[in-house]
Amino acid sequence: MAGAARRRDGQVAQERMLEEAMAAIAEDGLAALTMSKLADRLGTSGGHILYYFGSKDRLLLEALRWSEEQLAVERAALLRRRVTASRKLELFLELYLPRGPRDPRWTLWIELWARTPSNDDLRAAQEEIDAGWHEDLRALLAKGVEQGRFAPTDTADRASELLALLDGLSTRVVLGQRDADRVRALERARSATALLIEHL
Repeated sequence: MAGAARRRDGQVAQERMLEEAMAAIAEDGLAALTMSKLADRLGTSGGHILYYFGSKDRLLLEALRWSEEQLAVERAALLRRRVTASRKLELFLELYLPRGPRDPRWTLWIELWARTPSNDDLRAAQEEIDAGWHEDLRALLAKGVEQGRFAPTDTADRASELLALLDGLSTRVVLGQRDADRVRALERARSATALLIEHL
């Protein structure tokens, strides 16, 4: 029992660190996040954080995984909702796009994307996370086709195209580019989705 309690305490400690890292990124940006600053926020030492994660890169990757796990739960709930396929697709777009320029999840994505060519762990994690989004969107589109809400199409291809579009729109929002706020990104995503997915 004592061992289980220690493992649980360790899990809680790690989740608290990941949560605080995401909050710090949202408040001050990724460049300002250091292990010592994160330790100060947590009331601990940088060495204590390194004990759990080993490096800042590993901390960032685990923070992204933790954030994506929460979104995976939200996606699952979305797919179970008793609403039309068109409404589910719109909710999917809203869930995928960043909340704004300081969205910590998307800030992490952009940072880690740049590192994936030389980091096998990051590349594998990216592929795993991307696969979850792709499969859920493909399933959503396939259900819409099955129900006669969407025209027959290659749902895997349409999902890939739509996610590539959403990635581009999301990057523009997070970078704070002119005329690229969340509202405009959603409008453009809906417009492009209507072209890619024919509603019946």
